Amino acid sequence: MSELHKFIFEGLPVRGMLVRLTDSWQEVLRRRAKAGDAFPQPVRHLLGEMAAAGTLMQANIKFNGALVLQISGDGPVKLAVAEVQPDLAFRATAKVIGEVAPDARLEAMLNVHGHGRCAITLDPKDKLPGQQAYQGVVPLHGDRREPLQNLSEVLEHYMLQSEQLDTRLVLAANDEVAAGLLIQRLPVEGEGNLAGRRNEDEIGLNEAFNRISHLTATLTRGELLTLSPDIVLHRLFWEESLRRFEPQVGASAPRFACTCSRERVGQMLKTLGRDEIDGIVVEQGQVEIACDFCGTKYHFDAVDVGELFTPAGRQPPPPGGVH
Repeated sequence: MSELHKFIFEGLPVRGMLVRLTDSWQEVLRRRAKAGDAFPQPVRHLLGEMAAAGTLMQANIKFNGALVLQISGDGPVKLAVAEVQPDLAFRATAKVIGEVAPDARLEAMLNVHGHGRCAITLDPKDKLPGQQAYQGVVPLHGDRREPLQNLSEVLEHYMLQSEQLDTRLVLAANDEVAAGLLIQRLPVEGEGNLAGRRNEDEIGLNEAFNRISHLTATLTRGELLTLSPDIVLHRLFWEESLRRFEPQVGASAPRFACTCSRERVGQMLKTLGRDEIDGIVVEQGQVEIACDFCGTKYHFDAVDVGELFTPAGRQPPPPGGVH
């Protein structure tokens, strides 16, 4: 059962979240395997970490729109994407163009020649006229140009640059579970702002965050994947005063959901033009489009294409007239 746990440290400027994606993550992989195009293991595990991280970030900012975590690069994996909606519905996919070694890490998959990038896009549901989605981009290397091998390091770097907030992330995924633990220093507010303190002034200097970050770093990937959230939090923070909120489970838990539809695929086909679509139908008998995220296949034959390119007011009535 997938679940999200939120908590704060009493009296300290530190908050945290822990997510475990189980049945929802397994559904992503099951659909991909059913479509006959399963990802290599390192890619599956990267996508699991991205789904967990995207869920944590979406839940952290409470944004009314889609959060899209995207990594593109110059290795055998051209693109990896995880998208999370405000209700924590998520989906994930990747475009693999070459052979991925069984032990490949982030650099070997997406940053072979140093051109890999991580982009986080916030796309509002109700855009104002002319409003663009917000996007922040960071490279897949550290301040000393050293290649980063873990997604968690990339996202910690992103949070530091974009929000000037210290963040500690532990991410892990296998074919059964995708999980993540996020610890973050709270922004300076109220009296702190009045006193002239700024978020960037606190970077790396807050003793409470540094202590809790050190404890968090002792969590292994194996522990994150196999232990329950209750055990993880107790083992790490048993000496801290932790206030936990009602966990999001069941209907409010993160879940897999895809936003593809026959109507959206039809709109995409219309942008290609009638001549090109007719040519595909003549050659193949129909147009088949498979969703990269969920594997659902949509078929359009000659009649479907005719209806697609006929204005609604000019389409013939259904057989037998209108009832």
